[in-house]
Amino acid sequence: MPADAPTILATSGGLRLGHRTRYEFSPLTEYAVELAGVTGRAPRICLLTTALGDDRAMLTLLYEAAQVAGWVPSHLALFPMPNAPDITAHLLEQDVIWVAGGSVAGLLAMWRLHGVDDAMRAAWEAGVVLTGVSAGSLCWHVGGTTDSFGPDLRPVTNGLALLPFSNGVHYDSEEQRRPLFHRLVADGTLPDGYATSDGAGLLYRGTEFVEALIERDGAAAYSVAGSGGRAVETQLDVRRL
Repeated sequence: MPADAPTILATSGGLRLGHRTRYEFSPLTEYAVELAGVTGRAPRICLLTTALGDDRAMLTLLYEAAQVAGWVPSHLALFPMPNAPDITAHLLEQDVIWVAGGSVAGLLAMWRLHGVDDAMRAAWEAGVVLTGVSAGSLCWHVGGTTDSFGPDLRPVTNGLALLPFSNGVHYDSEEQRRPLFHRLVADGTLPDGYATSDGAGLLYRGTEFVEALIERDGAAAYSVAGSGGRAVETQLDVRRL
């Protein structure tokens, strides 16, 4: 059962250290699954670790986390070749698609090489809920700031642009994030957008921002808009999950 509208929950969270397992999915990802509206069966979640080079150890840990949550996991891997004969069909079978962090630049390059960009748009338009953390948040937007190229952050401007906004992740926890995001929005390199601190997420229906959500106290979300050659930041109201 698809969501009742194209839905994206873009986060700087959704995964945490587990109690009996290495990782477990936390409230932001749980809410993404809830948004899919599944009834009468276990939700299906597709895991992508493209931004980590399809790291098999990480995939194993994410499978474990999904199973602990009571979901049915699958994955899409692109190295050394796609593991699904029809990528679009595989994604359309899912209720939720969850994308891990890592190199958003590498993720976007590999997705375009294998047509995952078009497959993601088809899934989104069909009501499969798209979510993820860090690179798995940036990718849905026009662009943002990234450490894909090294420790000094740089802009990425070739996101999938399912959402017509820029995106800032880890906004309060990494000192380069806020000033660079401000500069890129102020000079027009990036469009106006939204940013999340660790533990926060942004819910979109279609291409409209709906609300900011947090899974831990003290997390925050912001809008950032260019105005007269400068960036204007506004802290958003948030709802605690």
